[in-house]
Amino acid sequence: MNSFEQLQSRLRDFIPGADLRAQTLPLAPELQLWLLDECYPQHLLDSEQIQRIMNYPAYWCFCWGSGQVMARYLLDHPELVRGKSVVDFGCGSAVAAIAAAKAGAASVVACDLDPDAILSSYLNAELNTVELEYSADFFADERHYDVILVADVLYDRANLPLLDCFRQRADTVLVADSRVKNFSVPGYRHIQFQHATTIPDLSESEEFSRINLYLGEANQAAHR
Repeated sequence: MNSFEQLQSRLRDFIPGADLRAQTLPLAPELQLWLLDECYPQHLLDSEQIQRIMNYPAYWCFCWGSGQVMARYLLDHPELVRGKSVVDFGCGSAVAAIAAAKAGAASVVACDLDPDAILSSYLNAELNTVELEYSADFFADERHYDVILVADVLYDRANLPLLDCFRQRADTVLVADSRVKNFSVPGYRHIQFQHATTIPDLSESEEFSRINLYLGEANQAAHR
């Protein structure tokens, strides 16, 4: 079984009858990702299968709005990552990591606790003819990065304290988020607002299509 067949099999473990299909992103047509085919048989799922999907969301088979907006921003502002070391934290499909690589980053790490996301990232990097490094644990080393990318990680407010940690581990932190209202985290400033939907479309609430980008600067106290 090759890598693609392995990932396809993992998807079908949770969504019977589903397929992965290479899809071009509306906001970033320069990129393609292996994503869940929108024709998957939702109507055939029983309650047990639906519960399994909820318990183990396959984040990597979707391109979430925040990731798509971040990818577009990086492609439009390559100076943010060009020649720099970058890590995509909670990378999912690695859309932001791939955009950073396309924009000329010197090195890009796709980081995710989910081994399926790492496999998805590898296949998506291959699809887009870029090279990435891979990590399952951001906290396993103390490597300092030039840039940390954080897209759609703040759906769990328990992750908010990570934003201060990121400023200690990088010179620049780029955050894309649609969940946190009244975002007022010290060290971060708002730089852009844009509408985007998940691919394939999950018919999410309209409020989750409102994507905000924030830029964080290094916590200088951490380097004294």
